[in-house]
Amino acid sequence: MRPSDRDDPTAPGPSSPAGEELARRFEERRGHLRAVAYRMLGSLSEADDAVQETWLRLGRTGADGIGNLSGWLTTVLSRVCLDMLRSRRARREEPYGDDWPEGVGGREAGPEDEAELAESVGLALLVVLDTLSPPERVAFVLHDLFAVPFDRIAAVVDRSQPAAKKLASRARAKVRGTPVVPGAELEGHRRVVEAFLAAARGGDLGALLDVLAPDVVRRADPAALPAGVPAELRGARAVAEGTVVLRDRARFAAVALVDGRAGVVVAPRGRLVFALRVAVEGGRVVSYEVVAAPERLRRLPLGLLDPPGAEGGA
Repeated sequence: MRPSDRDDPTAPGPSSPAGEELARRFEERRGHLRAVAYRMLGSLSEADDAVQETWLRLGRTGADGIGNLSGWLTTVLSRVCLDMLRSRRARREEPYGDDWPEGVGGREAGPEDEAELAESVGLALLVVLDTLSPPERVAFVLHDLFAVPFDRIAAVVDRSQPAAKKLASRARAKVRGTPVVPGAELEGHRRVVEAFLAAARGGDLGALLDVLAPDVVRRADPAALPAGVPAELRGARAVAEGTVVLRDRARFAAVALVDGRAGVVVAPRGRLVFALRVAVEGGRVVSYEVVAAPERLRRLPLGLLDPPGAEGGA
């Protein structure tokens, strides 16, 4: 919603020169604010709500006395997002193991722009950010993704500057995860998992047979499977055919660090539904397990194989 779309008596009148100028300056920064809010909240509708609330607060405050409008807006937006994250945590909303969302498996599709945005940001990043506490998430997004200095982050999270640095450091360690195999071996396993995922997305039975070991085993939580599908499959042909049947789900999948190894997260619009624990030996997948039970997903260590870098200061 644009600033002039909502009739708020505390906001500057859109027909006044001051109101028009303030709205123009805000619109110049809307895209950046939306990007920050989306990474903090992982929901496009909530991000837009946070941006709109930031505009309303600017309208009540006015630009007089604000030396750095971009910094002021980012700070206010971040506080709004932090409050929303805390409220979400207090309501104990469950980001893991929800029913398969609408828009998947033949149901009516959800907003295309949100799906595209989640893909552009990175499904694995959104999933891992959901494992952080609200202050950790805010500190990490601001510093590691947008290069906001720690003195401003400290003001947002109401901590000292050293404490804000510790929040970001702790979040960074969680985002990176803890590999249980050496770097060169992990990279080799990653290439195998990427080939497996590419074949699954394309429904390429031959490519799947190439990447699966002859005696491969696939196990899955019942919640991950349609009715009547066995929880365990054995042998490359059976596993490959079972993977092709569920290939639509691979559209919402990304390679990530799962339990210390290269694996897969399945997360439509960034909301984790399944995780695949993959075992690789001799350049092939020897087994994979589909974890879908919420209590198991909560305990499953997740991380990124490619930690993100800052996109620029605010």
